[in-house]
Amino acid sequence: MITDKLLQLLPEKVRARVEPYAEAAELMSEVRDPKVAAALGPSGVRGLIFQRGKQGVPTKIKASHDAHFDWSYPMDQPEMRELYTRAKQNQWDGDTWLDWSTNVDPESPEVRIIPDDFLNFEKLEGYIGARFTPREKARIRSDVAAWQLSQFLHGEQGALFAAAQVTEAVQFFDGKLYGATQVVDEARHVEVFHRYLDTKLNKLYQINDNLFVIIDALMSDSRWDMKFLGMQIMVEGLALGAFGTLYKITNEPLLKELLKNVIRDESRHVHYGVLALREHFHKHISERERREREDWSFEVALLMRNRFLAYEIYEERFEGLLTRAQWRDVVSTSPGLEEFRHVMFSRLVPNLREIGLLSDRIKPHYDRVGLSKYFGGRSADQITTEEMIGELDREASAIPSLALAHA
Repeated sequence: MITDKLLQLLPEKVRARVEPYAEAAELMSEVRDPKVAAALGPSGVRGLIFQRGKQGVPTKIKASHDAHFDWSYPMDQPEMRELYTRAKQNQWDGDTWLDWSTNVDPESPEVRIIPDDFLNFEKLEGYIGARFTPREKARIRSDVAAWQLSQFLHGEQGALFAAAQVTEAVQFFDGKLYGATQVVDEARHVEVFHRYLDTKLNKLYQINDNLFVIIDALMSDSRWDMKFLGMQIMVEGLALGAFGTLYKITNEPLLKELLKNVIRDESRHVHYGVLALREHFHKHISERERREREDWSFEVALLMRNRFLAYEIYEERFEGLLTRAQWRDVVSTSPGLEEFRHVMFSRLVPNLREIGLLSDRIKPHYDRVGLSKYFGGRSADQITTEEMIGELDREASAIPSLALAHA
């Protein structure tokens, strides 16, 4: 990229300060639709430039939406009512359903949270010019696990607040009843992820800037369907894939059981989003509005892909030892993070197709960034939770290592 060439001309210390802003500007410059730029631009400035999620103080995001009341209490969405019934029956308590007495050693060589080949240590060592001891590798893996779970936690807090907004704003009364159960689910997810990080890993990373941009944008958007699209389809859909990947590769029993319970909830949440938006996008918005939402989804997909570049790890451990471009190369060739990206988008893209946001017009853009292979996958309404977990269990037992999994 021309940006990389220009940055190479700067002194190292100056380049380190300028490069994050150059990346942010380049990312935002990719947005072609003016309406999408207007929707994401202010959040991009707050998140990528001012890094409002990393100020060390609570963030205030101005929310604006209409609360939709229906005083006739209709039974207007039978599939949503069935989801509501399932959600009531499948509530779980993180205090009693999980064995918090489990001893977790994040650096254990026997019970690993993530496997040895999760990160491309060979390439990382090549750039640094030194070899890591087994203990150093274990500490780095522990940090990577804490970073991932921290981003899960931050995403769940965003989902908690967005679910409350959606419950107010959604047009379907059965959707409001189901939405109330999702608020409870998200509160429980925040509770268990934070408890695991606080008591087992003893470490919490700040929110990734790209994730902050998405949460900021959807919380401040006044349109109910954009809140649904942003949280239920994009954030929750990608999270479902990420949770599934970690569930598949970890052999730490407490985390595995925690993730299984969260996956059961999240699969309902994404199914809810598909049900709410499928008819709305196919029948109740104009073609111009549909194109805007289609473009917005693609841009958010790129932001979510960049979320997994793990710059927070780089800035903590490796800044000054290798460049950001070299770190991106390490991350992009790391089997574990590559597997995350694969499973995440295999869950997301079929849902976009199902709700009508994967037209022939937008498909070449997904193809350009390597996501076209997911066009034909099953959407959230076509796969049950137990089928999903069964697939993950079979894949976990069949894959000896991530390197072989992605070969």
